[in-house]
Amino acid sequence: MVTVIKGMLIKCDPVMKQLLLHLDETLALGSKFVLANLDDCHLFVSQDVYESLKVRIDELYEKVYYNQTANQKSFD
Repeated sequence: MVTVIKGMLIKCDPVMKQLLLHLDETLALGSKFVLANLDDCHLFVSQDVYESLKVRIDELYEKVYYNQTANQKSFD
């Protein structure tokens, strides 16, 4: 018998993969979303969490990313 699971393949660098695995383990999106850890750069994840995962990564990126243009405006 064949089992079919609907999901998405994510290709990323190992650092981003570790972040995604951490979010999965800590239930940061409310539930586990990693369906399969394929290799160093690929994860198979639940398709249902795509939008919330994208928003969460954008929020984390904005926290750590240095935005030079925003800082220049505050000094003008």
